Amino acid sequence: MTTDASADVPAWARAAGPAHDVALTVLLEGPLPRSEIARRLGLSAGTLTRLARPLLDAGLLVETEGAHAASGHPTRPLDVDESAHRFVGVKLTQHTAHVVVTTLRARVLASDEALLLSPEPAQVVEAVAALVDGVVARAGATGSVRAVGVSLGGSVTAAGSVVDARFLGWSDVPLGPALQEALGLPVVLDNDVLSFARAEQWFGAARGCDHFAVVTVGEGVGYAYAVHGQVVDHPDAGVGTVGHLPLDPSGPLCPQGHAGCADAMLSTASITTRASVAHRRQLHRDEVYDLAGAGDPVCRRVVDDSARALGRLVATVGALVVPRKVIISGDGVRLAEVGAAALEAALAAQRSPGTTPLHVEVQVTGFAEWARGAAVTAIRTFVLGEGS
Repeated sequence: MTTDASADVPAWARAAGPAHDVALTVLLEGPLPRSEIARRLGLSAGTLTRLARPLLDAGLLVETEGAHAASGHPTRPLDVDESAHRFVGVKLTQHTAHVVVTTLRARVLASDEALLLSPEPAQVVEAVAALVDGVVARAGATGSVRAVGVSLGGSVTAAGSVVDARFLGWSDVPLGPALQEALGLPVVLDNDVLSFARAEQWFGAARGCDHFAVVTVGEGVGYAYAVHGQVVDHPDAGVGTVGHLPLDPSGPLCPQGHAGCADAMLSTASITTRASVAHRRQLHRDEVYDLAGAGDPVCRRVVDDSARALGRLVATVGALVVPRKVIISGDGVRLAEVGAAALEAALAAQRSPGTTPLHVEVQVTGFAEWARGAAVTAIRTFVLGEGS
């Protein structure tokens, strides 16, 4: 891919201190009148004018039309030029690469996916580079892409190496540098659940919420949380920190031999296996949920047992980190929909009497939304001047 992401591209990270706070506030909340920006940041009108002028001159901020002050006089709210910079997000699964191109506010302009014919890192890099080239060209974004974010289920380093990704069978794979060389663009790696949480924090369901948690269900069980406006990162974030939390002592075994842990109760493989054994034929994930919704006694029992376990997990998260909101998502999120009654009953039973009701939001998303999360990792790199 060719790129002319030249040195005159506004460097957000160079707008240090209060100036950077102004730019970031406008990015996340704009367009905003100057008076509102000053109020939110505790600045005087004169100070805001002084800080905003170089941001406007550098093109980080622009003035917009159409708003009016309380006096009726027209104002020129500050905003960002959302389309001036484009970003790419890549979500890798065991067999597929999902790619999106977004604006500075993570609005998706184009998307695509491709099968990964081999898990060999060199072949994955080749396939992803070709896919990115095609999607960027289709979005008309050639030359305006500033960074590429890549997310996967596993643990990664700030230098761009995949420490461990069991679904791909990878260990110590320098994916970031290889993709950067192939694309000619900055590449940053992130754990997929963390990148999804960051996207929800900046541009999604957790926007404006400084204390929230994310629980994902699917091939594995994921968990992330934010406190004081920061998604908590840790080297263990990609190794399934809640996967073996005990949820049902009489539940089935996981591959590690744990009875009724989160992985045994909530993973797609566990749910489909239990239903398939009882039905004496192989059932697919959506078939299990369709049958449960239609009243099939086996699938109804399997789904409700797992949904109750999910309710216990959410209640545990609520008790330990006291979030204002818990977002449930993932490719197996139909569990929370079809098993909603069992989930809610278990959550209520586990909560201490007198506690504030826990706000739980179920988000049905596809892998394109997870790729958008990876794009937000790239956006954060560009805006904050930091890695994942």
